Amino acid sequence: MSEEVWTDERCYIKELINSEAHPGASLAQCRVTAGTLTQNHALSVDEWYVLVSGEGMMHLGNQPAFKVAAGDRVYIPAGTAQQIRNTQDTDLVFHCLCMPRFEPGSYHSLETAQ
Repeated sequence: MSEEVWTDERCYIKELINSEAHPGASLAQCRVTAGTLTQNHALSVDEWYVLVSGEGMMHLGNQPAFKVAAGDRVYIPAGTAQQIRNTQDTDLVFHCLCMPRFEPGSYHSLETAQ
């Protein structure tokens, strides 16, 4: 297991499971501080968010933003624009399950110049 690190995505990420020996999936814990909106981005892999604690607003593709809270699950198909905003005064924590596993080249910022 890795240490939690601050990322350009504007959140803290801790890799829980991510191994070349098991390329089918990876699991990370993400922590978004109070009031923060993560970077608009897309992944080249399918992803599930599983909300552990806190509340926020999920921005997913062209859908209207929707509320998420502890216990919710959100499926994010590969290539779909996504952001999440922490709407509370406490941290928003969720697990990210990626299939196949996340690698740095899987991440594509939609905020930076192409």
